[in-house]
Amino acid sequence: MKLSDYVVDFFARRGVRHNFLVSGGAVIHLVDSSAKHPDMMPICVQHEQNGAAAADMYARVTGGLGLVMTTSGPGATNIVTSVFNAFVDSVPLICLTGQVARFRLRQNPLLRQKGFQETDVVGIFGPITKYVKLVIDPHTIRYELEKAVYIAQEGRPGPVILDIPDDLQRIDVNPENMASFTPPPPSLKLPSYGAFLELLSGAKRPVLIIGAGVHSSKAEDFVRRFINQSGIPVTLTWGAADLLPADHPSNMGCLGVCGARAANFAVQASDLVIAIGTRLSQLITGGKQALFAPHAKKVMIDVDEQELLKFDSFVLDLPILSDLLVFFTHLPSFKLAFSHEWLAKIHQLKQDYPLYQADSLEAKERINPYLFIEEMSKLASENAIIIPDTGANLSWTLQAFKTKNGQRIFSAWNHTPMGYSLPASVGAALASSEEIICIIGDGGLMMCLQELGTIRRHNLPVKIFIFDNQGHGIQRQTIDTWLNSHYVAVDHDTGLYFPNYKKLAESFDLPFFELKTNSDVLTHMAAIWKQPGPFVCNVEILKEQRISPMLKFGAGIEDLDPKLPAETVSSILEALQSHV
Repeated sequence: MKLSDYVVDFFARRGVRHNFLVSGGAVIHLVDSSAKHPDMMPICVQHEQNGAAAADMYARVTGGLGLVMTTSGPGATNIVTSVFNAFVDSVPLICLTGQVARFRLRQNPLLRQKGFQETDVVGIFGPITKYVKLVIDPHTIRYELEKAVYIAQEGRPGPVILDIPDDLQRIDVNPENMASFTPPPPSLKLPSYGAFLELLSGAKRPVLIIGAGVHSSKAEDFVRRFINQSGIPVTLTWGAADLLPADHPSNMGCLGVCGARAANFAVQASDLVIAIGTRLSQLITGGKQALFAPHAKKVMIDVDEQELLKFDSFVLDLPILSDLLVFFTHLPSFKLAFSHEWLAKIHQLKQDYPLYQADSLEAKERINPYLFIEEMSKLASENAIIIPDTGANLSWTLQAFKTKNGQRIFSAWNHTPMGYSLPASVGAALASSEEIICIIGDGGLMMCLQELGTIRRHNLPVKIFIFDNQGHGIQRQTIDTWLNSHYVAVDHDTGLYFPNYKKLAESFDLPFFELKTNSDVLTHMAAIWKQPGPFVCNVEILKEQRISPMLKFGAGIEDLDPKLPAETVSSILEALQSHV
């Protein structure tokens, strides 16, 4: 059996049905084997970074593995950004990189290159993968594949890379005669629940902070059960924004630097914060972490010990090293002391401090994105997959989208490169038959617009909405804060260039629509939504539109909203903490 045939069959047998790739001299045998396998469909993307992004999303949507293949040299180095996305977001991404033939590999590490397009894949990717291996002996291929799959999925998931020389791919092997990988015995060490239950039973103002680790550990149902049994107010990181519907009685919304006011108020006034599957990054805690939840005992449950040890601005009162699925599967019964008045007060804050006021949505020459996203959330189907990109469009989406049961919201949460959502939508559309909604800024589109060709080639039913605010909106907002609005390299006037989107869509043979005003959104969006995909819709966003609320970079979360006077914030927090 040809080694490349064995590799492809190995993944097909594990349920991987699509393989994202760009062909090249050092990977042609793996590509050929992919095309010949009856249960594997090779998807030719236009750029390797986008192929890995598509495979990353394929893994997120299916809950299994994503598979990408690239050639050596630039093919391999082009996936660095997407591999790091998977690394920091805990996605089991499998990358197979072609390498030059073994006799062309350099033996002297001081020699920069021996074979044409030879690249030190192990050295480059070591810090941003869970496992990377240059396979030299063809008889170890079974062992290495089994080991790679195990490592990608165990504990905190992440990407792995096998670098396979061209001559190895052509060798005949007998898998039955090759050594297999034996995983270490599973460790079902249960955490001690005593201290956790004691803190839980004594709290008067508890708050849950739930992050994307709930999805990575596949513990969603158990965590929802805990929420429903306890009734504790829930704040969500963006990576878990889809865990609960917007109208769930415990859902206070997303928290953090661009979070809902009520969610941030709740955390700052709480006496117990339980962080579940979130690393409590500074986008959650604010830049001055010592001021985060100053009156609260802090509990953090995470499978990665390093995440529990990293804090230097505050001390975790109870770090719990555990897989979330294990923790909540074996959680004993518990009693609670907090009053439902605590929940009622936070609900009232949601009413008193909405994201925007109706009078801010009067007719304008362009569209208010908060209105657009709210209308989109009404039209999106119950099991829709929503994929915003980064920057302002990501913030507006997570601030204003009203989630329904069954919907999923995905993005590259921690690395957030521009141009992720379009190729990610390719992976999502091949992984699922549900409605796929791609939201991308005009700046992000310029990073990946070639993948419109992949969408057209495979007729993938993706609804693509371009947030056209004539530049890089979040950079304008940052420059407003720090450089007195002296814009450089953020729009057409200061260095960028943007195409005619109608002509662009037509060049890829994609239907094109356009929304220019708030009135257009309210009048025409429903009809556009009913159009069969794929299509491109340009949404003309107010150039002056800013993200609000949004803390100044480096500020503490106690500065909940720059537009609210400090005395107002103090009185709100005092009221939350009193009589509860």
